[in-house]
Amino acid sequence: MPVLIERSRDAHDVVCGGFMGPDAITLLKRLRVDPALLGARPITRVRLIAGERIVETELPFRGAGLSRRTLDAALIEQAIAEGATIERGVTVRHADPDNYCLHLGDGAVLGGDALFLATGKHEVRGLARPSSAMPADPALGLRIGLDASPALTAALGGVVELHLFRGGYAGLLLQEDGRANLCLSVAQSRLAEAGGQPDGLIGALSREAPLLADRLWAAGGRDPWSSVARIPYGWRQPEGRPNIYRLGDQGAVIGSLVGDGIAMALSGAMHAVSSHFRDGAEASGNWQRDFYRRTARPVRTASALKAIAERPWAASLMLSVLRLSPALLRWAARATRIGN
Repeated sequence: MPVLIERSRDAHDVVCGGFMGPDAITLLKRLRVDPALLGARPITRVRLIAGERIVETELPFRGAGLSRRTLDAALIEQAIAEGATIERGVTVRHADPDNYCLHLGDGAVLGGDALFLATGKHEVRGLARPSSAMPADPALGLRIGLDASPALTAALGGVVELHLFRGGYAGLLLQEDGRANLCLSVAQSRLAEAGGQPDGLIGALSREAPLLADRLWAAGGRDPWSSVARIPYGWRQPEGRPNIYRLGDQGAVIGSLVGDGIAMALSGAMHAVSSHFRDGAEASGNWQRDFYRRTARPVRTASALKAIAERPWAASLMLSVLRLSPALLRWAARATRIGN
């Protein structure tokens, strides 16, 4: 029987853009979780903004905006319905990959025949990613929930906005509860320039990304900022260990501006479970290598787009090209999908 160890006691928002493409929606439906029934907002267009330049075009698919609070609650509810045991409010102190067990915060030790590591961008002692995975100036993620004003609701109807600026970018969309979700990826050094404060960063961006600043300050109310540090974008795990499965961001970290992280996590997890029950102890090595290959194109494409987005001159040139040929943006959206 599977046992899920969850650090939080209740569903909560995490640093995530909240955008889902059709592959993620399809995979969720296979798990009997329908985003539409959860109130997900349909998204059919993308709007790119770099300074005063704006390019908007139809997406080559129908996406959705859904908060992680709602999505995670639905997934855990479905896992319980399928027979999984959920241990909430439990902290993992470190993992023992040789004996397939976890040492918990209360001193207990929990073992099994395999470990499925799904801790996102957070490391676990004993199974941490190599130090070489971290770039010299790593990115960090920032998220804030906004009470959408009537003007903001009208501006974001059916659209996901991507705001590009030096050293980072931001995504903005409406989610199922009518609020707006703003998520930024920014170089650690860029936040340090702003005194380490998110509001200071937004103030510094008022010239580079004036529309982003306007969107934030025009909100009716807002949550506190949440963050996650030291994100190794572009990293992929090439090899596996017996009965150890590195899922989602633990297996491959895709640039979050493309919104495919949820699909990669779901697809990888479903393949991993099938492989484990079909092939046993030797499955993990083959599965991890296959996941490494499957994520190569979307992760590399997203990394290239991220590098362009974070350089103002390159972003400005890109938007000039996209204005003439919006089909290139639709191609990029397809190229970063992992599929089912």
